[in-house]
Amino acid sequence: MSESRTGIGYDAHRFGGDGPVTVGGVTVDHPVGVMGTSDGDVAAHALCDAILGAAAMGDLGTYFPSSDPQWEGADSMDLLATCAETVRSAGFTIVNCDVTVIAQEVRVAPQREEMRRRIAASIDVDLDRVSVKATTTDGLGWIGMGEGLAAQAIVAIAR
Repeated sequence: MSESRTGIGYDAHRFGGDGPVTVGGVTVDHPVGVMGTSDGDVAAHALCDAILGAAAMGDLGTYFPSSDPQWEGADSMDLLATCAETVRSAGFTIVNCDVTVIAQEVRVAPQREEMRRRIAASIDVDLDRVSVKATTTDGLGWIGMGEGLAAQAIVAIAR
């Protein structure tokens, strides 16, 4: 009998500094960048936490602590690939993933398919197992006021 598990991840970053913004491994034109240790890719970070959480193997900070200067400016797709390999090494297979980007100003739709391709390649799954979507907060809260963006993800794994 196979074992299946589900993990949930969330990440958020404030806007700050020069743009553009990286989301799902894709550079999205935006006048302001994000503040963060790595490239600040909220989609990749949420997926990392969901993958690791599903396997009960910690979170992004367990493997890539923001206090460690070696992760300054890191490519989050490399971090995502490492997290996927970590759970595969523990005997799990990533079944599928779904990520929602929450942003008022950053537009996902024009780059959605490229984001899906990059995520699929990073976690080594077929493209039809990766979903990327977006929503706004209709002007509510800090995201709605254009102060930053966030993402949430869910991942299914099996062993």
